[in-house]
Amino acid sequence: MKLTTKSHYSVKALLDLSLQSDYGPASVKAIATRQDLPAPYLEKLLMEMRRAGLVHSLRGVQGGYQLAYPPHQISLGQILEAVGETVDPLPHYQPDVEQAEDWVTFSLWKQLHQKLKESLYSITLADLYYDARSWQASQDEESNFIV
Repeated sequence: MKLTTKSHYSVKALLDLSLQSDYGPASVKAIATRQDLPAPYLEKLLMEMRRAGLVHSLRGVQGGYQLAYPPHQISLGQILEAVGETVDPLPHYQPDVEQAEDWVTFSLWKQLHQKLKESLYSITLADLYYDARSWQASQDEESNFIV
C-alpha cells in the first residue's frame, strides 16, 4: 500500500503538531513552512481532521491547530479515515459462485484486508515519530525534524 499525497500530508501535519511543546497550537502557515507543504491544501486537510475529532482549532493571535489527543492515542487508520482514504481492496466485488478458485481468492483478500486494517489502527503517531527519529539518527541527520 502506498500513501497518497492527501494521506502523506495529513500524517506529516499531525506529526508536526505532535512536536509542539505540550501539544500546543501551531498555525497552518508554520506547519506548511516547516514541512514544505502547500498551506491552502493543508488547511483543508486540517479541517477534515478537525471534523473527525483528531485536532482542535483555536482562534486568535496564539491560535492554530493542536492535537485533540496525545500522539500515542491517534492511529494511522484514524488519520486515513479522517481524510477519506480507504484500504478496501475489493470494494464491490462478488465472487463467482461457480468457481471455487474465485472464492479462495476472495477469502484470501478479505483476510489480508482485515489484517491490514488492524495494523493501520495499531500504528500510532508516537510510533511513526520514533521510527522517523531512529532513521534520522542512523543517517546522522540534524536535530531538525522534518517528516
